[in-house]
Amino acid sequence: MSTKVDFYLLSDSEPRAALKTACRLAEKAYDQGLKVVVRTDSSAATAQFDDLLWTFSDRSFVPHCIWPGDPALVAATPVLVANSSGPDTHRDVLINLAPRAADDGGAFERVLEIVAADDEAKQLARTRWRAYRDGGIEPKSHSL
Repeated sequence: MSTKVDFYLLSDSEPRAALKTACRLAEKAYDQGLKVVVRTDSSAATAQFDDLLWTFSDRSFVPHCIWPGDPALVAATPVLVANSSGPDTHRDVLINLAPRAADDGGAFERVLEIVAADDEAKQLARTRWRAYRDGGIEPKSHSL
């Protein structure tokens, strides 16, 4: 499998723009029938993103749960929110909200990185970009 890594560069400086973009990307992947892991960097960030997925859109619903969780629920749920690696059953798309590149990014078909408009986020994204490239993956960037 050849992993594709895409960086989405945001122009919106609203503080929650990256999280809202991650919600839309998770929704799009779900609509395409893909299994998704949204990786955060802490339990608090996992809970925050879980809450936002419930409320970000009043016209749609993205079935999701927190990993690790009940095995039957996880197996039946297309989108998992976690601050660690998800299960092997969810390897279509990784939406990485953590500040570091995903060590296991090569285990996914696609890795989506969202870059907020502030300087700190851009600097962290440059480091992640280099990490993927050094790992043999050539990322692509998209301006939103």
